[in-house]
Amino acid sequence: MSSQEFTHLDKAGNPSMVDVGEKPVTKRIAKARSIVVLDGEIMEKLQGEEIHTKKGPVFQTAIIAGVVAAKKTGELIPLCHPLGLENCQVEISVNAQNEVEIICTASLTGKTGIEMEALTGASVAALTIYDMCKAFSHNIIIKETRLIAKSGGKRDFSLEE
Repeated sequence: MSSQEFTHLDKAGNPSMVDVGEKPVTKRIAKARSIVVLDGEIMEKLQGEEIHTKKGPVFQTAIIAGVVAAKKTGELIPLCHPLGLENCQVEISVNAQNEVEIICTASLTGKTGIEMEALTGASVAALTIYDMCKAFSHNIIIKETRLIAKSGGKRDFSLEE
C-alpha cells in the first residue's frame, strides 16, 4: 500500500471536503490541455485561425466558455473549493498533427490548488468546439484532457514533452 491516501475521504471512508484552513497561501498556477480531433470536412472550414459557423466563431466562443467554466469549477465538481481566480487564459491552435489543441492556464494566490480549474476550462472549451461543429459532422473526438503543469502547492508537476 502506498503512503499516499485519497484526500477527499474522511476516516470512515465518506466523501469530505479537504480542510485548507491551516495551509499556507502561495501563488498557484496550473496549465491543462485538451486535444480535439475534427473531421476533415470540418477542418476544411478553417479559415486562418478560426472556424466560422451559423452559431458564430468556434474558437472564440470556446475560449469564452473555457474561462466561464474555470470560474465555476467549485460549483461543478462537488468537493472542490470555490476559488476566486486571478487569471485564466485559454489558447486554441491547430497543432502539427492537424488537431485542435486547447491550453487553459489558471492562476491565483491562495491555500488550495488550481489544477481542477485549468482542467475544467480546457474540457469545456473542447465540449464547446464539439457543440458548435456537430452540425457539420459527429465524427469529432475529444481524445485527451490532462494536466501539463502546476506549481505553488505541496508538489510542483510538469509533463515532459
